[in-house]
Amino acid sequence: MSEHDDAQSRPVAPEPDLADSAERRRIQRFLALRRGEPWFWVVIDGERIPLRDISIDGFAITAEAPPAAGEAFDFELHREGVPDRIRGRAQSVNFIASVAQAGCRFLALEDDGAERLRDWLVALVIMNASVRISEKDAAAIVAGPSLI
Repeated sequence: MSEHDDAQSRPVAPEPDLADSAERRRIQRFLALRRGEPWFWVVIDGERIPLRDISIDGFAITAEAPPAAGEAFDFELHREGVPDRIRGRAQSVNFIASVAQAGCRFLALEDDGAERLRDWLVALVIMNASVRISEKDAAAIVAGPSLI
């Protein structure tokens, strides 16, 4: 990202404090699948990686090591078959070697990325719901605490 891009990036989540570090599931996470297939992808350093899960705070990916060795990195999110993209910066906040999973927290999303991500997640909840649910109810699920 250029200096101009940084000026348009908006922080999306406050730095976690010690109380947050013990339990990161304060916000609902969603499997990044649709009909059992990857639906959300991230591009990091030119590599397209399917997401394991996604939330308004971040995402998890399969990885042999933390992205960017734990340093902040640029990324681009997209959905399968949809031209819309969300760009920003993230940082790995946890890594579980035994299951090859890295959890990443959004540091900033460019422009209206936070609003579009919320819309993407609301659509995902509606599409994957086993019963008919309203957009208002889906938005409450996306914004609400973890149900796990």
